[in-house]
Amino acid sequence: MEITNELKQTLKRLRLSGLLATLPDRVAYAKGTKLSYAEFLELTLNDEIQRRETTNVATRLRSASVDLDQTFERFDWDAAITVDRDRLKDLFSLEFISRKENILICGPVGVGKTFIANALAHSACRRGHKVLMLRASTMFKKLLQSRADNSHGRELIKLISPELLIIDDFGLQRLSAEQANDFYEVVVERYGRTSTVITSNRDVHEWMVLFDDPIMANSALDRLAHNAHQLVMEGESYRRKKDPQKRRKA
Repeated sequence: MEITNELKQTLKRLRLSGLLATLPDRVAYAKGTKLSYAEFLELTLNDEIQRRETTNVATRLRSASVDLDQTFERFDWDAAITVDRDRLKDLFSLEFISRKENILICGPVGVGKTFIANALAHSACRRGHKVLMLRASTMFKKLLQSRADNSHGRELIKLISPELLIIDDFGLQRLSAEQANDFYEVVVERYGRTSTVITSNRDVHEWMVLFDDPIMANSALDRLAHNAHQLVMEGESYRRKKDPQKRRKA
């Protein structure tokens, strides 16, 4: 099939230029299978829908800063870790997002907390949700820098607006007054409107000591824990098991 310049321009004006890559093959297929005009039109438009959905998912994953290798399908359910597996699998229905609920994942280093958080983010992106995932240290660093260039409000909005915000490795050290205030603002603004996932090496009851102001701590943590799903992961290092060098030495 020869694609004329007129057809290219028409598809471009309709924002259907993506069809050009597959159109010759689809024309050949339609002739070979004797598709009707309506069936051919439906086929090509479905191609465009699929292309746009794939592009949109890729864009959401990129914006979310998700690790593309850490997905639900790749999680090792035979790993020597202790966790409520039925409850964990149920969370991947993502109904907690529609219910505006939170997830708090606690456990020692290397048991797969970040992997699970990434997998939840990946699944949410594929379902069409707006997601942002970042380490707690990165979040606080960005907020600190934003104060210097008067973009603090915009930076807070980036954290408040996603349907799912994932804060990884929270609680590695005590919070400064500014960090505690920023964390409080994010939690309060998201409460009842969106969902937040937090991973931490500390148990939730230990988070109080991270704040200098107990009233602020109580207010923030009460909102986080309200209707939150709390998962405790224990066992051997999932990260060490997945390390190729460790497997070769075993």
